[in-house]
Amino acid sequence: MTQTEREREFHDGWAASVDPATVDVEGHWKPLGCPETSWIDERLGDLHGKKVLDLGCGLGEGAAHFAVRGAEVTASDLSPGMLEVAQKVAAIRGCMIHTVVASATDLSALPADEYDVVYAANLLHHVDIAKCIDEVYRVLKPGGVAAFWDPLLYNPAIQIYRRMATEVRTVDEHPIRRSDVATIRDRFASIETRTFWLTSLMIFVKFLVIDRIHPSEDRYWKLVIETQNRHERFLRVSHRIDRAILRAVPPLKWWCWNIAIVAKKDG
Repeated sequence: MTQTEREREFHDGWAASVDPATVDVEGHWKPLGCPETSWIDERLGDLHGKKVLDLGCGLGEGAAHFAVRGAEVTASDLSPGMLEVAQKVAAIRGCMIHTVVASATDLSALPADEYDVVYAANLLHHVDIAKCIDEVYRVLKPGGVAAFWDPLLYNPAIQIYRRMATEVRTVDEHPIRRSDVATIRDRFASIETRTFWLTSLMIFVKFLVIDRIHPSEDRYWKLVIETQNRHERFLRVSHRIDRAILRAVPPLKWWCWNIAIVAKKDG
């Protein structure tokens, strides 16, 4: 079985387990539970009337969010099951999206210079990054913006978590390295990056030790979003501490859990 086939099978299985009515679109864009998307949202600005490609759309939290904001949204994924869920999620929120079955490393079904924005959440660490970036660059309009967020490689605690979370991950995942960020920097006219979750990663310890939720029983990153109101005080304080630490000691950014990237194509 090829990597693409493994990824499709895994994500079709995930999609089959999800009730679209339970997908928390709004929670995925709140700064406490998902500061990455909130940071990206600020940089994308007004999307009304713009063409947006949600690349590797998953359950459609991004596609529905952009459509509600007035964008003309195309959602692509290599999993037909995920696309079916994404369409239903958008419909529940009273909006429409166009869907395309496609690998992120082969967007030949989509025209060049077509999209104002390409958004990819937790995608790059599943694919050949150089090939994906080339495809993203091709389908973006001149002056268009690409936005990504993905896990970083370097934090030892997260490495332990990954080894434990075998049932909610695919075997081909490869967290982002410095060299991957350099690949994006070399391709685009300009990029801006921000890292998230340093001391705030202690919430993972709480899930494991206090709540006794094994990492293979639930996706911790989804659990953070689902429980962000319950953990509001901790998240608010720890995110503030993280920002202060990273301002004081910038190299520690590579020990964060996630990196968000906004890159602009030549105009």
